Amino acid sequence: MNALLTQQEIALAQHCLAYAQEQGAQGVRITLSKTLMNLIGLLNGQVDKTAHALDRSLQIQLLVDGRFGTFSSNRLEQKGLEEFIRDAIGTVRMLEADSYRALPAPERLVKNAVTGRELDLYDPAYDDLTAEQRREMALQSTAWPQPGLIAEEGEYSDSVFDSLTLDSQGLYARHTETSFEIGYESTVEDAEGNHLSSYWWDATPRLKDLKLKGCAEKAFRRAKEQIGPQGVPSGKYTLIVDNECAAKLLTPVLNALGGYSLQQKNSFLVDSLGKKLFPESLTILDAPLTQGDTGCRLFDSEGVATREMPVIEKGVVKTYFLNTYMSAKMGLEPTIEDITRAKVLPTGGCSTQEDVLQKVKDGILVTGFNGGNSNPATGNFSYGVEGFLIKDGKKVHPVREMLITGDFLTLWNNLVAAAQDARPCQSKLVPTLAFKNVDFSA
Repeated sequence: MNALLTQQEIALAQHCLAYAQEQGAQGVRITLSKTLMNLIGLLNGQVDKTAHALDRSLQIQLLVDGRFGTFSSNRLEQKGLEEFIRDAIGTVRMLEADSYRALPAPERLVKNAVTGRELDLYDPAYDDLTAEQRREMALQSTAWPQPGLIAEEGEYSDSVFDSLTLDSQGLYARHTETSFEIGYESTVEDAEGNHLSSYWWDATPRLKDLKLKGCAEKAFRRAKEQIGPQGVPSGKYTLIVDNECAAKLLTPVLNALGGYSLQQKNSFLVDSLGKKLFPESLTILDAPLTQGDTGCRLFDSEGVATREMPVIEKGVVKTYFLNTYMSAKMGLEPTIEDITRAKVLPTGGCSTQEDVLQKVKDGILVTGFNGGNSNPATGNFSYGVEGFLIKDGKKVHPVREMLITGDFLTLWNNLVAAAQDARPCQSKLVPTLAFKNVDFSA
């Protein structure tokens, strides 16, 4: 089947939009999406599994007589969808009225997402890939066998995602992207027979940029580095967070700026708009429009146009993430429903992780989080961590089974450095970070 939306499928979505209006819906938004994925799984250097999956779905949001409902179906056949829409409208009419529900104002809707390829996220190389080529690429990526490597699991996958959002105000917004991914988990054994595992991965919209070779080796190397952990006394240390996992400490801050959390008073950043709650050195942008960057989009799920904007600028909270509904309930101007591509700007004069280590000299470099939780209302957190003790800018030995505790406002106000080494394959561009005076307990 065609990996991209066909003209027949698009015509069906347009028919559903018109049909819902004919049946009495005053406002309609339809999102038609299609995903095709191929996967090759490896176990100890051999193909262990293959998968080929196609998913199609149509979501319809209906405003009927002041009431609102959302429905979805993966049965894309006209007669069946017409019956589905009639039943959905009947269901909405039985719901309580909600005066805050509305489609976004037309002037806020995206106007330049017509082909889906405006951001250059679709790689035509996907169209020419064969099953044999996928298998060969997967096999070329393995590091098996290696002395000391007792197990290696890997996956190569590629996918294409194509979506179209329409509404009864004339919105036509398409987004098309490809993704190529490689990932490995490697397990080693120490002298006492303990098994230690680690992982590495890469992803990109373009096949030529996928780092197939070296991924398995890095997972193996990361696993070996964990051998021989030693205890570290509880106390306050400088926390350095590897760029692979640093988003763990940013995501709760961004979530706290979301409309649902704010409106429910389940956010430690309630009433923070325009206030300087973070250090002067911290600036976080939403950067959704960079050509070819993973995670970029021209519009959110409502069809509202995205734009580059500061989220936190020199420590000042500059925006909330408010969709049409939440902005109406809160009496504030709408923005977009969520951050698209968070980007932490560098600070502290550091480019690489090595620069950060040399700057702070001593501390604990965290390379992984092992459980724990945070309280969205207070900002308090407690996370299990693993990583390395750092002395004079160098790794001394691995550390495991330690706990960091604190609250996010204090943590971020103790920011020492943010490098320029964010991984482009991640949904949030968060580099190596360093924070002073963080509580560690053994």
